[in-house]
Amino acid sequence: EKMRRYSKQLLLSAKKIKLIATDIDGVLTSGEVILLENNEEIKIWNVRDRLGMHVLKQYLPEIKVAWITGRQSKQVTARAKELSVDFLVQSCCDKNKAVIEIANKLNIDYSRVAYIGDDVIDISVLKNAGLSVCPKDAVDEAKKYSKYISKYEGGKGVFREVCEIVMKAANVWDKVTG
Repeated sequence: EKMRRYSKQLLLSAKKIKLIATDIDGVLTSGEVILLENNEEIKIWNVRDRLGMHVLKQYLPEIKVAWITGRQSKQVTARAKELSVDFLVQSCCDKNKAVIEIANKLNIDYSRVAYIGDDVIDISVLKNAGLSVCPKDAVDEAKKYSKYISKYEGGKGVFREVCEIVMKAANVWDKVTG
């Protein structure tokens, strides 16, 4: 596979990023949820996203990560803790408000926020984020408001690709790849 090239405009937006916020179902997972009899959820996570998170924290520790989801799940809480996610917001109906609150805590402007979302509940954030991204299989309305449509479907490395874009923009990707 040839090395991915990203537009100058995309890289300029990515260079400003101080917070990567993402939806979970449909972005970090494929959106499918297995419900057990006790109502516990099982989600399938992609190791590429885990690596993206690890490398981002290693090379650009000043960039914070937020997971924002409309659902509530013990598995998500455990996974966020395991990966040292900086902000976790569950059972969230107003993702735009949640992102504004996090940005205010970090004392950053919305132009410094990257947001990854796949469905209509994400549109308010996609419209406002400095860098808005959606998976290849996002709903058309989310695609309409995204500055970049990932080469990957939800749950297949979208978050990892955004980490790569941000690291390329910050000129640290060459360090990652040796």
